[in-house]
Amino acid sequence: MHFNNPRIFEINTRVWLRKKKFHSLADIPESQLDEWKDLGFDFIWLMGIWKTNKEIVAQYCFEPELVSSYTNALKDWRTEDIIGSPYSIDCYEINPDLGSEQELILLKQKLNEKGIGLILDFVSNHLSIGSRLVKEFKDIFLPADEYLFRNDPYTFFKSPYNSKEYFAHGRDPLFPPWKDTIQINFYSAEARKFLIDTLIRISNLCNGVRCDMAMLSLNNIFYNTWIGALKKYGYEKPEKEFWSEAIVSVKSLKPEFIFIAEAYWDLEWQLQQLGFDFTYDKRLLDRLAGNDIKSVKDHLHAEREYQQKSVRFIENHDEDRAASKFGKEKSLAAATIISTIQGMILYHDGQFEGKKIKLPVQLGREPFEKEDDRIKKYYYKLLRITKSLTFRKGEWKMLDSMPAAISDFSFENILIWQWKYEKHLIIVAINYSNATSRCRVKFETPEEKMIINLNDILNSVSYERSVEEINERGLYIELKPFSSHIFSTQI
Repeated sequence: MHFNNPRIFEINTRVWLRKKKFHSLADIPESQLDEWKDLGFDFIWLMGIWKTNKEIVAQYCFEPELVSSYTNALKDWRTEDIIGSPYSIDCYEINPDLGSEQELILLKQKLNEKGIGLILDFVSNHLSIGSRLVKEFKDIFLPADEYLFRNDPYTFFKSPYNSKEYFAHGRDPLFPPWKDTIQINFYSAEARKFLIDTLIRISNLCNGVRCDMAMLSLNNIFYNTWIGALKKYGYEKPEKEFWSEAIVSVKSLKPEFIFIAEAYWDLEWQLQQLGFDFTYDKRLLDRLAGNDIKSVKDHLHAEREYQQKSVRFIENHDEDRAASKFGKEKSLAAATIISTIQGMILYHDGQFEGKKIKLPVQLGREPFEKEDDRIKKYYYKLLRITKSLTFRKGEWKMLDSMPAAISDFSFENILIWQWKYEKHLIIVAINYSNATSRCRVKFETPEEKMIINLNDILNSVSYERSVEEINERGLYIELKPFSSHIFSTQI
């Protein structure tokens, strides 16, 4: 399945099924799939589908910092609401609380019949510390010894199955280890074979994978994170990167299978070169959250191929809610930006309703929040506008906003670009500031006409403007704070 500028919708599966009062994936009705289709989603990402270890929840999921996050999100949480992180995976079998493998395959088939792909998680870096694989496939994990354990008992641990064996917890080098996980050893041939075999098996259940913290699997990153243990056990750096081996192996069997990398630290381009179809664009989120409009413009001038492989988002399960982080008006302007540029656009369940509470991934129940009707109507209109062929098959081009008058510098607040597909032109203008702003902009106009009709399909208003004025001085635009135009016209 291949789409230009695809739309992906992330669902926290365990929480979402409970909210909808569905007992399993089999209960998801046809009407729900039709709604996703109508809103223009090309992929549904069922986050947190895999089997976890219920028995380790009590041991690792009630540390003070986590308990505080539960209380902040859900005032009336109870012990049974804590169901553990979906990224502390026991094995790549569907969580029995969500349904069976056959139900998952059937859902995939139904989605595919409607032209929607299914995305699932793949966590290359670690598994649950309670995984049965610690006993069955211990050679795939990063080993340690008593000396390492005694010097750093927070990073290393004693095997629950053999008191003489030690291993490392999974970790990101910038943060403390995830104590409910065990680290996979990317310098081990057995580990790589295990992961690739797992990916090939997963590829029968979905149309692509979102790869958690994909940059942790890179040879240099892994070496710098685990230099002590790797040197102690004499592991040598593999010739190839894990991802190039894995992606080639899967795509040789399923060329259309999609790989999406959660990626940071400016390693996105490297991961794209290793075969990833899309990589997270966290830098754009950070720039949108700040007040430096020039940095946003500069970001969108990046190489076309890089932009088309970037995943644009203003919230997901790891980030604060957009309505909370940005505030209502700015969040809608930011949503208009990410929805009308090149790349994969990621939306998150609850984003359209204006939800403000970020849910810790260990929680299995979310708080009630009243829907914001204005936010929902805006998103639904935006989604239906941007599912058109012009946004999917057209050519994207940044336009230059020019001063509307001498010494009026408010034009710098306005972001403008166009989409062109055959004779159809769409002009998007967004005032990404808290002040009314004005600019002029030049764009391609029809040669044989004196008047051009500009239909603002976002605000349901039409304008007639002089072609001569647009060609000579530029179209005059005035926008209130955080407001937008999406003009549709024929040229």
